[in-house]
Amino acid sequence: MLTPEVPMSHSVAGEPPSAGRRAAPLTTAVYSAVEWDLLISLPGRVLVATAAPAPGRPERGVLAGLAGLDAVAAGRASDSDLVRAVVAAIYARHDGASPPAERLTDLVDLLAACRAASRVLGRRADPADSAAYRQWVQSVAARVCRAVPGPGERRVDQPATPADRRFLDRLGAALGLG
Repeated sequence: MLTPEVPMSHSVAGEPPSAGRRAAPLTTAVYSAVEWDLLISLPGRVLVATAAPAPGRPERGVLAGLAGLDAVAAGRASDSDLVRAVVAAIYARHDGASPPAERLTDLVDLLAACRAASRVLGRRADPADSAAYRQWVQSVAARVCRAVPGPGERRVDQPATPADRRFLDRLGAALGLG
């Protein structure tokens, strides 16, 4: 089955962009619909998986979810065209499309999706955009981990627990961050 391509730059021939549209830099690649869906769904999957209860990790509350949403929205101010385009696509998505809830919190599946996104970015994205995207996704999880657990909703910016640090380390490794 052929999948439509999602253009992220002006044409290879170098024509100017269509009237009223800003051209993305030459370094921005073209992603298939499947690849683009992976890139725009990953930040939300990371947020949900990070906020989900797990052994050794505190119960997360509303503030943790809000911290994660704020971290996703912070991508609007990124220097990366790719990160800004992903955030715009997340906000523009009205179809309710997202992975089934049971897949959202499956750590093995999430880490596999992170590795797949890293491979796509390695093949298709400008290295700076790739790094910015992967760091931004990691920052979503880090912000959720630093937020206060649920009951009582105490102060924000708690230090990460050892289990949170292990989770963040595994996520960073899957994203190719170290």
